[in-house]
Amino acid sequence: MKFIQKFFEDTKPYVQKGAKYHWLHSVHDGMFTLFFVQKNTSKSGSHIHDYIDLKRTMGIVVLALIPALLMGMYNTGYQHFAAIGELANTNFWEVFFYGFLRVVPFILVSYIVGLGIEFVFAQMRGHEIQEGFLVSGMLIPLIMPINTPLWMVAISTAFAVVFVKEVFGGTGMNIWNPALVARAFLFFAYPSQMSGDSVWVSLGGQKAIDGFSGATPMAQAAAGHPNIDIWNSFIGLIPGSIGETSTLAILIGAVILIMTGIGSWKIIFSTFAGGAVMGLILTAFAGNNAYMALPFWEHFIIGGFAFGAVFMATDPVSGTQTERGKWIYGFLIGILAILIRVVNPAYPEGMMLAILLMNTFAPLIDHYIVEGSIKKRLKRAKVNA
Repeated sequence: MKFIQKFFEDTKPYVQKGAKYHWLHSVHDGMFTLFFVQKNTSKSGSHIHDYIDLKRTMGIVVLALIPALLMGMYNTGYQHFAAIGELANTNFWEVFFYGFLRVVPFILVSYIVGLGIEFVFAQMRGHEIQEGFLVSGMLIPLIMPINTPLWMVAISTAFAVVFVKEVFGGTGMNIWNPALVARAFLFFAYPSQMSGDSVWVSLGGQKAIDGFSGATPMAQAAAGHPNIDIWNSFIGLIPGSIGETSTLAILIGAVILIMTGIGSWKIIFSTFAGGAVMGLILTAFAGNNAYMALPFWEHFIIGGFAFGAVFMATDPVSGTQTERGKWIYGFLIGILAILIRVVNPAYPEGMMLAILLMNTFAPLIDHYIVEGSIKKRLKRAKVNA
């Protein structure tokens, strides 16, 4: 690694302001700090020094996403070969490699488009490259159906980066989760690519296969025919978005986020708690409605509930900041996600809309929590006086 570090240090003078290649300063700095911590030190004032910075924080989140990514690759191949009736004639590596080849282009398009826009804005502003897209660039492919055209992935990524991040000032300033906005953009702009049976299973160009049924368990439940294979739903061998199908892989990621202190366990726990409460309420008034009668815990292993609770709701920028606010924020996400999912058939996946809605109200929740604390302290101060 020494020669890489030496390369960046030797080329640094050529990209400084006024140098020949000054327009590459942001790109050079971004690549350098991705691999190494620079030798910059504080000149004045009090500062807290730590070994972890935003790049390392984002790196841990990407690491936590790897189990869901790998399982998504395998499941893509599994669903393909199952649909064409060739699953019995393939081995593990053939199944995984097919999924790998189908998923990797999504990741490449997401990062090339998103980081390209980040580089342009950073250079225009004369700022360092912001690291937030390291996570968004991985989240966007994982929440897409496998048959989404790559040009749609590119457009939705560009829309999310420009209109959700950059117009608000970049990483740390966005109101909504960029990855979810990318999915919402596709959902409303190209609904045919985000719904129906065929979008979840890659048929390899074979559009008409006798007996093919690629409906997700959630779609079957919404149609009044809940026949959920609990084990396959938990493991992730069901049709669905690339990274959302395996609850097991998502829980592994949750453990990584919680143990490293990167993800808020309060938001994760309260989201599941809110979903459980709403599920129990709906079950109590289900009557002959099979979807409402679905046990609350089955909602957790179908659709994007678990993925949203672990990787989307815990976004530290678009979520709440106060400790009490995290409980309220997560609980309301869980409530709304199950409510939208079951009651409104136009939006079968309620997690996306629930999180975006609560992103909007997160600052308001924090405001009232802080104001309440201030009033309580002022009251206590008057009493003691």
